[in-house]
Amino acid sequence: MTSPLYNASVPVMQQMLRALSDVLKKAEDHATQKNIDPNALLQARLFPDMFPLVRQVQIAADFSKGIASRLAGAEVPSWPDTEVSFADLQALIAKLWPISAPSSRSNSIQARAARSYCAPAPPRKRS
Repeated sequence: MTSPLYNASVPVMQQMLRALSDVLKKAEDHATQKNIDPNALLQARLFPDMFPLVRQVQIAADFSKGIASRLAGAEVPSWPDTEVSFADLQALIAKLWPISAPSSRSNSIQARAARSYCAPAPPRKRS
C-alpha cells in the first residue's frame, strides 16, 4: 500500500511532466508548420512580468526533482539551467523520469511518510 504522501505528490508530478512534454511537442510542431522561429515561442511570456517559457519549464523541473528527492530523503540533484531549445527542454524532462519513477525511491518515500512528523506551531501574538 502506498502512502497518501506518495499518492498526492509523485503521480501528480509524473502527469504534469507528461502534459508539459506534450505541450512542448505541440509548440515545436506548430512552430515548424507555421515557419515560426522556435526561439520566439521559447522566449514568449503570457504577461510582461512572467518568466519566458524556457524558464517556466526549468522551474517546473526544479520543483519536481526537489519534491521527489526530498520526500525520498535524497540529496536534490543540481543541474545548470542551460536549455535553449525544445529538444533541450524535452531532454530535461526525460532526465526527471528516474527521479520521479516508482522504484526504490517510492519505497523510501513510503517509509519516510510512515514516520510521523509534527512541527510546532509558531507562537501567536495576542492583541
